[in-house]
Amino acid sequence: MSVSEFLQLPAVILIHAFAALGALVLGSYQLWAAKGSPGHRVLGYIWASLMMIVAVSSLGIRTIDHLFGFSLIHLLSLYVAITLPMAVLAARSGRIVQHRSAMKGMYLGGLIIAGLFTLAPGRVLGQLIFGW
Repeated sequence: MSVSEFLQLPAVILIHAFAALGALVLGSYQLWAAKGSPGHRVLGYIWASLMMIVAVSSLGIRTIDHLFGFSLIHLLSLYVAITLPMAVLAARSGRIVQHRSAMKGMYLGGLIIAGLFTLAPGRVLGQLIFGW
C-alpha cells in the first residue's frame, strides 16, 4: 500500500491512525519528562484527548466481526474510555500512584501492544510499512 492509497482510506481510519501516532509520540515524551509541572498537565490533557479519539474512532472500524460488528479489540476501547477519565481524576485528587499505573497501562496495552498487532499481514499499517 502506498501513502497515497493510505490517505484514501475512510476518514475514521485516518483519524484513528493519526490520533494513535500522536498519542504514541506524546505519550513516550510524557513518560520520560518531569512530572507535575503545568506543561506535563497540559500535554497530559492533549494525550488524554488523543487517546479518547483513538478509543471512540476504533468503534467505527469494523474489519473483524465477532459480535454485531465488533471484535475483541473493541474491549480495549471500552477499557480506555472508562479508565482514562478515572486516571485523570486520580491525578487531580492527588492519587498519583493510581494515575501513573493507569496511564502506563493504557500506553503499553492501548498503544504499544495493540499497535504491534496493526503491523500483522493484511492489516493497514502492515501493508503500508512492510507491503504485506
